[in-house]
Amino acid sequence: MPSNIFPKNKKRILTGDRPTGPLHLGHYVGSLKNRVQLQNDYDCFFIIADYQVLTDHLTQTHKINENIRQLVLDYLSVGIDPQKSAIFVQSLVPQIAELTMYFSMMVSLSSVQRNPTVKEEIKAAKIGKKEVSYGFVGYPISQAADILAVRAHLVPVGEDNLPHVEQTREIARAFNRLFGEVFPVPEALLGAFPRLPGIDGQKMSKSRHNAIYLSDTPEVVAKKVMAAYTDPTRIHATDPGHLEGNVVFAYLDAFCSDVNELNELKSKYKKGKIGDVAVKKRLIEIINSFLAPIREKRKELENKPNLIKNVLEEGIEKTKKEAQITLQSVREAMHFNYRF
Repeated sequence: MPSNIFPKNKKRILTGDRPTGPLHLGHYVGSLKNRVQLQNDYDCFFIIADYQVLTDHLTQTHKINENIRQLVLDYLSVGIDPQKSAIFVQSLVPQIAELTMYFSMMVSLSSVQRNPTVKEEIKAAKIGKKEVSYGFVGYPISQAADILAVRAHLVPVGEDNLPHVEQTREIARAFNRLFGEVFPVPEALLGAFPRLPGIDGQKMSKSRHNAIYLSDTPEVVAKKVMAAYTDPTRIHATDPGHLEGNVVFAYLDAFCSDVNELNELKSKYKKGKIGDVAVKKRLIEIINSFLAPIREKRKELENKPNLIKNVLEEGIEKTKKEAQITLQSVREAMHFNYRF
């Protein structure tokens, strides 16, 4: 077995996103912020999971190419450094697909169906009278292959993906028990705000059109914030307000860096001394101030025509090399290293 399976240097991170549209503030507080902070201390692999688009956007494959481009711009504009991290496209690292096949033989159907996120999504599909594909039910196994292909130790994720990381941990332990120590057992890392609500108070989602995107203009941000859900029991600005379930204050908690100002806004709101409009206007200023350097960086990057191509080519090559080391070890451990 290769001696560099557990290199004595930095530990590794694997996380990423599906190329189904632009990234939003929920992505930032849930994972992107952690990625930027951790890339100095870990070897980071950021996956653009295009295979997973097929689970529920099978007829939208013509959009994937442009979505990948926009996703890379989102990554770079928030501070992910391609000199420190590998950004790669899932389907262009073929070792991941082979690893998925091996892992799929080690996980029972009932185990996958017990995954809380999968159960919820299957239930939603049935309500919508949609057929659930074999690949849809098994995509947590594919995610395990993504993570373990580069032998990651840490997986920054949002709250919804915690069951998938646990599935990966089970697979790593099972493989090591059956065939010998090949994989680290990765840990999940949640952001400080693991779940930021959509502006309507529901789960934030691209499909619900209830998100504020990293690429939104100041005008779009203002329009969305002014429509945000607050306290439905509050009729007048002088009525005492409630913070629980109030989207505007959820966003202030995430993006207002001035603790004293935040506490004062909360106190005034609860006492009926400030109206929803005034609080929303302050939130607009805070979010636009946060997004301003990201917008500026994105504009700069868009003027570099070969940048995305070069970033992806380098990231894919680096990931392929690591995945091939993993696959060689897996094949040897499983006695699949045939010599005729």
